Amino acid sequence: MSRIRLKYVDQFVDRHGTARFYFRRPGGARTSLPGLPGSEEFMAAYHAAMAQEPAPPTTKKGGADGTIDRLISDYFASPDYLALKVQTRRAYRLVIERWVRDEKIGHRPVRGLRRDHIQKMMAKRNETPGAANDLLKKIRLLMHFAIDAKMRTDDPTLRLKRFASGEFHTWTDDEIATFEARWPVGSRERTAFALLLYTGQRRSDVVKMSWRDVDGGIIRVIQQKTGVRVWIPLHPALLSALAASARDHIAILTTAYGKPFSTAGFGNWMAATIGEAKLPDECVTHGLRKAAARRLAEAGCSANEIASITGHKTLAEVERYTKEADRMRLAKAAIERLTERDANKRSQT
Repeated sequence: MSRIRLKYVDQFVDRHGTARFYFRRPGGARTSLPGLPGSEEFMAAYHAAMAQEPAPPTTKKGGADGTIDRLISDYFASPDYLALKVQTRRAYRLVIERWVRDEKIGHRPVRGLRRDHIQKMMAKRNETPGAANDLLKKIRLLMHFAIDAKMRTDDPTLRLKRFASGEFHTWTDDEIATFEARWPVGSRERTAFALLLYTGQRRSDVVKMSWRDVDGGIIRVIQQKTGVRVWIPLHPALLSALAASARDHIAILTTAYGKPFSTAGFGNWMAATIGEAKLPDECVTHGLRKAAARRLAEAGCSANEIASITGHKTLAEVERYTKEADRMRLAKAAIERLTERDANKRSQT
């Protein structure tokens, strides 16, 4: 295969094995080039750069070479960022731009960002641990991008710990039973609950489920957040809930007006139904996804088996459930052996 050679174009291969291209005249600024050499978007950006005109960027360029402003500008123009879902890109941008604005660090060099700087930034956000953890995730992503782009050689977020608090509560079996006692099979509330609990999917995926996705005892899901495809066998409890549900719309779940839910609207509605079941405030919709993983682990499923249902791309979160389930089984076995030992001793006296 012939290779297109273009003046002032250079490339590097990132840690994922993906080739990245950029335009840079000697002594000039570096400009990311989207796509692959020869593609329409690549050539449009290249010719614009050659003509010393702004390329048709997806984001405003800013900042001098080597600064954090330039880093985030390059990241927002990168294939990694542009490959994300529109909603995900918006969320990433809000977190990153707020961080740079609040900390007033856009003009500072990427190489100067140290571990202790990030620790102080995290400490300032200790009252919102979830937001602090999300910020750490975004900074780590930017640092990896900076390493790939040769803007620095190390990751200052390495081994920085997330806040232990702020995690979603995992529903207990008693809490699950309380909800089911309040909302009987056949109600919209029970159907929504069963879809969340027995598929282990996010609310953004549950609201998209349609009757066309149910086929031969399987429900098909393409996850909105990750694009992962999963095929989930229907649990008998979920089958019962679906069998008792009305089929007035192609969407399985609809509002009181017969329209499909939005993700936010569904979250608000579920919060209200959970409240009507007199459950504590810590019981939230996402906790049912965690409860699904917990129950699978307690049933003896491996981390890979659980991930095949939940669609997790990494096993770190899933493995926590399997380890906890293993500890519970071992603890139960240990007490049973101790009880048997004590009984034997009593019978010998």
